[in-house]
Amino acid sequence: MRQDHLISATQLSREDIEAVLDRAAEIDGDMDAWQGRHAGSVLGLCFFEPSTRTRMSFDTAMKRLGGRTIDMGSVESSSVKKGETLADTMRVVEGYADALVLRHPLEGSAKMATEFVDVPLVNAGDGAGQHPTQTLLDLYTMRENAGLNDVTIGIMGDLKYGRTVHSLAAALTNFDVRQHFISPESLSLPRSVRYDLHEEGAQVREHTSLTEVLPDLDVLYVTRIQRERFPDENEYLKVAGEYQIDTDDLERAKESLTVMHPLPRVDEIAPEVDETSHAKYFEQAHNGVPVRMALLDMLLENATSEDDQ
Repeated sequence: MRQDHLISATQLSREDIEAVLDRAAEIDGDMDAWQGRHAGSVLGLCFFEPSTRTRMSFDTAMKRLGGRTIDMGSVESSSVKKGETLADTMRVVEGYADALVLRHPLEGSAKMATEFVDVPLVNAGDGAGQHPTQTLLDLYTMRENAGLNDVTIGIMGDLKYGRTVHSLAAALTNFDVRQHFISPESLSLPRSVRYDLHEEGAQVREHTSLTEVLPDLDVLYVTRIQRERFPDENEYLKVAGEYQIDTDDLERAKESLTVMHPLPRVDEIAPEVDETSHAKYFEQAHNGVPVRMALLDMLLENATSEDDQ
């Protein structure tokens, strides 16, 4: 993969994706063998929004590669509280680190930040925009469980504000898959995302009910209704809890169905599903470490080779 920054899943070709997933599989097979590969390197973590899995898995990934991390901390305890701009914050942290990870509530913020830094920058979520590293670990989980060739995938929940959905749907156009989108009409795919998928020749179907499509699915990717993305609380209350699955629902599914979720969940998946063979969402979260190790390894490797030229 020859990229300076990773901002959007649309940057990634099938060759790019497979290169990251192949390296992640190699790392996953013997993680200890990669310890020390980037000793002395520093990763800057800049999270302007709350995060558990993404922040901790990037932190773990860098440390397992032998590097170190620095963290700007919460917005409340940083100079952002004093009015510092995103551009200035990123310029400052760039001086301390060899690569940066940015999460920010505003769509387009990561792309803007790349205009002010020269070290590799990874978008860890920009509002309702993109979350490309989540997509990579999602694809890795799919490949390990259901494959990425001739499969039918259902994506259910908040398709309007869900950045994980937007990234995943774009990346899946590189593979032989059929995509079904299940949501209330008020949370259906944004027109721009739908247009881009059709332009890429994706096989896309939209539904308001899971019932009609569930028996055909090889993968069901569930997302929560994101309260924090709604400009109007009343609009959230209209759809909250409307799309949920339990073991009764799964009786109509294929025995081999893989159920995924980017987490955190609220009530979209009943806890009883955790004990079934379908549940792969905790495995999915754990896959964030080898996948992000692979990505960081490749980005830092590219940066080093460019410096040597």
